[in-house]
Amino acid sequence: MRSGLLAIIAIALALAGAPAHSQTVWRMATKMPPDGPEGKVFQYFADQAEKHSGGQVKIQVYPNEQLGKEAAVLEQLKLGTVHLYVEGSTFMTKWVPDIRWTSAAFLFRDRDHWIRFMESPLVQGWFAQAKSQAGIGILGDLTGVLRGPYRVLLTQKPVKSIGDLGAVKLRMANSKTGVDQWKHMGTEVRVLGWAETYESISRGVVNAVTSPIALVESMKFYEVAPHITRTDEYWQSIAFMMNQKAFDALTKAQQEALLKAHKETAAYSVKLMNEVVDESLARMKAKGASYAEIPMDPFIARMHEYYKAAEAKGELPKGFLEAVQAAR
Repeated sequence: MRSGLLAIIAIALALAGAPAHSQTVWRMATKMPPDGPEGKVFQYFADQAEKHSGGQVKIQVYPNEQLGKEAAVLEQLKLGTVHLYVEGSTFMTKWVPDIRWTSAAFLFRDRDHWIRFMESPLVQGWFAQAKSQAGIGILGDLTGVLRGPYRVLLTQKPVKSIGDLGAVKLRMANSKTGVDQWKHMGTEVRVLGWAETYESISRGVVNAVTSPIALVESMKFYEVAPHITRTDEYWQSIAFMMNQKAFDALTKAQQEALLKAHKETAAYSVKLMNEVVDESLARMKAKGASYAEIPMDPFIARMHEYYKAAEAKGELPKGFLEAVQAAR
């Protein structure tokens, strides 16, 4: 009896001294507000990651550029002080400049055409280079988490045709491709941070911005640029750019938990983004915004000139237009 009691005490002491499963905390940086549709998508991923890992992996979301603007965050991502940066993958042009062509404007017939292009050996090779050079990989399906679902141009005065673009002073991200293309379209372009856009329009620094339609209301752009024109400029996803060493250091089960969370987040993003658009447009119209769809053929024709000229000057990646055509 006494020996049995001693055994129970010994087991209890051993359990008390055993280390609990340690929790791995990942810092996830985003530009978006937490209450917007993308902010909800990111929090959904964080919740699913913690759920599927049994609490072993916690994703701490930092919205509204709290950890810095894209250049600073990409450096933190490379160093491993940030573990995830959820944004358009074109920011990885810092290491592989050709990646900027994944957001080529007015070139892809529809989203499925763009996805097939993104899955091509050419594009996959670009991201493999970025992973090798910077140690930044992509979690899950690169095109899985929806951004959009389509793009619009917001202006202070209505844009009824391509000729109206001459009066547009457009905010753009620090993307050489985007800047060059919109200059070719006839606009004046100024590079500004996403979070600076609202104030910059209200102060007259710029008078227009391009945006996924689902983000317009949460960013309140319609208050300062109330004329919304659908452009389908290019197709987008949200890349879950990650520090590859941090991912490789996880257990197999933890890696699978993150991949499962990402897959479920992709499905959730498609459902949520499509649900919010119609409701969002109705609310914005009720507050004085306008929405228009104009013929895009003149835009496409002008950009065709741009691509042909760029190809002739050797400015396009080798095999780029062939890969676009093969993906049709």
